[in-house]
Amino acid sequence: MSAPQKIAVVDPGSGNLASVLRALDRAAADGGMAIDAFITRDAAEVLASDRIVLPGQGAFAACWAGLTALPGMVAALEKRVAGGTPLLGICVGMQVMAERGLEHGVTPGLGWIKGEIAPMDPRAADGSALPLPQMGWNSLDFTPGHALLAGIAPGEYGYFVHSYALAGGLAEETLATADYGGPVVAIVGRGNVAGTQFHVEKSQTVGLRILGNFLRWAP
Repeated sequence: MSAPQKIAVVDPGSGNLASVLRALDRAAADGGMAIDAFITRDAAEVLASDRIVLPGQGAFAACWAGLTALPGMVAALEKRVAGGTPLLGICVGMQVMAERGLEHGVTPGLGWIKGEIAPMDPRAADGSALPLPQMGWNSLDFTPGHALLAGIAPGEYGYFVHSYALAGGLAEETLATADYGGPVVAIVGRGNVAGTQFHVEKSQTVGLRILGNFLRWAP
């Protein structure tokens, strides 16, 4: 029997870490996979892991500050990503994969995904402003084909909570969108990195399927 995959769930000081762990364990059990998922703030544990999950919630600047405060963590993430290790960002963890964020000033990001995290300005058909944050279930629009979306049909739902979203991204790095007063980037991906703007750990069947797909993903 092969050893369980080591899944490092990076703790930048925000995020539903316990919920993410539970969801990973459930997705692995559903798929008959053996994993050892653990929360870490230690760059050495990230360097020794098989896959990396980067959760986050709250403000981009705070998440980035928490991440950069962990000794050697950004360098470890850069090294593993450059070496082909699969990484999944969740919510603000996805956002910090972009080039920069505009929340509470301009904050640099990891630059793995083109574009910036900008304030949303959603409008209804009559031009009136829609509430922010976008909070709740929204359907996903995508063209099937990416491994992370296997077994999911366009129109299925993810659970969103955010007021900022990716702007100026590349079409080839946008795996799925949602509609909230216009298109909102919901899933991004490039090479061995991917991210969901919605909370996969709160998205029930769809979220568990994405996590299961991530655990099997061989980019």
